Amino acid sequence: MTSPLDTTIHEPDFAASEIKHLLFSLDRARATFAWKVDGLSADDLHRRSVPTTTMTLGGLLKHLALCEDRFTSEYLLGEPYPEPWASVDGSPWEWGWTSSLDDSADDLYGLWSAAVERARPAWRGAIGDGGLDQPTKVVFG
Repeated sequence: MTSPLDTTIHEPDFAASEIKHLLFSLDRARATFAWKVDGLSADDLHRRSVPTTTMTLGGLLKHLALCEDRFTSEYLLGEPYPEPWASVDGSPWEWGWTSSLDDSADDLYGLWSAAVERARPAWRGAIGDGGLDQPTKVVFG
């Protein structure tokens, strides 16, 4: 089985800006995770848990998709969660871990890839519009 996950990284020039290195670090972490789970079957994603927990790699894929969408939508853009998170009855944080067992490997790969593809231009645009020292859209407190 092959997946649509992008495992390539393009390291910026050593003298590149702090922003380019920051975005590279994020993409390197994404590519490393994609490389680790790339091409795993549904059996590998759903039926093997991390010892002493019930966490599976499929659950982790769905959880990381939610993290990408949360930090991009809520914190960066000040917008509501996109689907499938917006329609969840209750906490999407709990739902993601358990509902991943009902998802195919292709659906999980696609969900995470789509979240990453939404996040990349949003972060580039936000940084381009205000740099790293601008406030987030969410207010804590």
